[in-house]
Amino acid sequence: MEAPDLTCGPADGAKAAATAAAEATATATATASSTSHETPIYGRVDAANEDSLDLLSSAAERGVKPPRPSPASAQRHRHAAIVKGIAAASSRAFGSLGMQRPLGLTNGRPWLGADSSGSGRPEQDAQMPSHRLAGSSDGAPPLLTIPPELVDAILSHLSALDLAAASATCRALRRHALSDLLWQPLVQQNVPGVQVASAGPCASYRELYATHDRLWFLPRYKIWFCDRDLTGRLVLVRYDPRRGCIEGYQLVAVSSQSTFEHWSADPEVIIHGFEPVVKLHLDRPVLQFRVRDRQEDGGGISQRPGANRFADEMPMALDQRLGGMFSNFLLTTPLRSEEVGRLLELGYPYGSMWPSPVIPANHYVSGVQSGPGHSRPRRHDRPRRRSEVSDQTFRIRQWMELAGTPSPLRFMGQRGLVGALQALVEEMIEEEAAGAAAAAGAGASALGVHIGEELITYSTLDPALYTPTPEKPWRGIWVGDYSGHGCEFLLIHQPDDPPATDAELGIFRGEDDSDEAWQQKRLDARVHRGRLEGIKLTGDPNVPRGEYTFVVNDLGPDGLVGTATDAQFAGARIVKSQGHIAATGFLRDKFIESQLILISPNKLAQHWIAFGHVSFLERVNIDQFLVP
Repeated sequence: MEAPDLTCGPADGAKAAATAAAEATATATATASSTSHETPIYGRVDAANEDSLDLLSSAAERGVKPPRPSPASAQRHRHAAIVKGIAAASSRAFGSLGMQRPLGLTNGRPWLGADSSGSGRPEQDAQMPSHRLAGSSDGAPPLLTIPPELVDAILSHLSALDLAAASATCRALRRHALSDLLWQPLVQQNVPGVQVASAGPCASYRELYATHDRLWFLPRYKIWFCDRDLTGRLVLVRYDPRRGCIEGYQLVAVSSQSTFEHWSADPEVIIHGFEPVVKLHLDRPVLQFRVRDRQEDGGGISQRPGANRFADEMPMALDQRLGGMFSNFLLTTPLRSEEVGRLLELGYPYGSMWPSPVIPANHYVSGVQSGPGHSRPRRHDRPRRRSEVSDQTFRIRQWMELAGTPSPLRFMGQRGLVGALQALVEEMIEEEAAGAAAAAGAGASALGVHIGEELITYSTLDPALYTPTPEKPWRGIWVGDYSGHGCEFLLIHQPDDPPATDAELGIFRGEDDSDEAWQQKRLDARVHRGRLEGIKLTGDPNVPRGEYTFVVNDLGPDGLVGTATDAQFAGARIVKSQGHIAATGFLRDKFIESQLILISPNKLAQHWIAFGHVSFLERVNIDQFLVP
């Protein structure tokens, strides 16, 4: 079994205790699993204990089926592994907490400090009965002899997978690990901007977490953009605590302002008015996962032969699904760095890789062209285990079927979602077989026709890219005016600059500079420095999503045009920029001379010199849309 990674914080006392105890649990489990090549047995199996294994990978996924030991042998190995693992880590845990009862190992056996029942000398305590060294007269592991509130504090630093693993070790830890006090923070950390005060329709926070186990990354990153056509789409995913629902809606913007005026600094230039209204398209969810749907389809996925909860598609019962419209959700596997490098050399469209290399990303995946024969990802693009899943990309397959054509959900009316899933799986198997036959020249598949089928790839942004800082105040998600193309969403990207001294920036403190004035001068020198990029998250037929719309090479002295003195932009800094233009279909693209007007941290203006007009861009407050 893969050992789940532990997620602990800074090395203060409680954090160190959590790390040590988590290492002990992981060591205990790994030791018990490896001893004599036996299957790990977590105590006596009962119906309650099996619930905690839902979040864990099974050994069958790795093709490992070791011989099954006898219960007595497994229990001895399990107990020895737990005692050994916890004892090895407890000395660091209690030492970091300032406690005077460190635990250690002597000849593979635990010993206690001088103020305990032992002598304080390892060579003497090694001869003592093991039940006294275990921390209690009944032979309980040392971890369970400390006050329960300390056990809870230690477990609170574990990830969900580690907490599930701890709950599978013994009944005592299971009682602690099932507490809502531990699972509520795990839910909360995945839903920024929303206060989770109840488990919604679920009986506990643990049940709620397990229900959406594979999906919590969606509201955690919240902003998602896709490669659909040239225009793309920007989606905001949020969590509704009342319904326990994860849902994503398209973010749209419209501007009813059609006024314009001439620029007083250059009467031949027209300034277009721009008052955007940004909102969510709540009538048509892009993705939706409700608790009852996840509970219904969970059985169908896990029971069918050859099922894989990470590779299989997840049907979504969207609220607006009418007239034979269907949508499936797919997890993805990120490309290896060598593959990314190879696709970059191809140039646009980079082998349909998404996101575009213009957008900074940690994970890139292979995109899929739309249309017949191009609507299924490659087999190795599907994750087979949790460690292969990308938490920063996913896909949605959507299609329409007319009445009277064979449907992959043809049994939905008889057996609900479970029957629909089984029917979908059967059709996928048939389709794969038909694809193999077609490759051998036997002809095409005789399945029902999917009309307008699309496989759309979504990616997200690192929050640091759109979170402004004092020195990078223009970072963020923006909406811009693109005239006949309407409103488009942009990422204003300000890459980090290498550290520089005041002398290197060319600033010196004058004799009359107050402390406040000097600090402001130092800040201004660092704000007006470096590169600024406008990157389209949604695009148009000329310049598509994922491409630059303008670039400022230097916000500092080398790029400075001057300070505006006209009535419209008085006091604003104007810098050189390069605007990106292209013919329809992103043909013959080029960068042309332009200027960027830095009106405020929340408003910019782009002067397209060759076109003779000025268009505005405004910051979008994403957080205002997170609360249902």
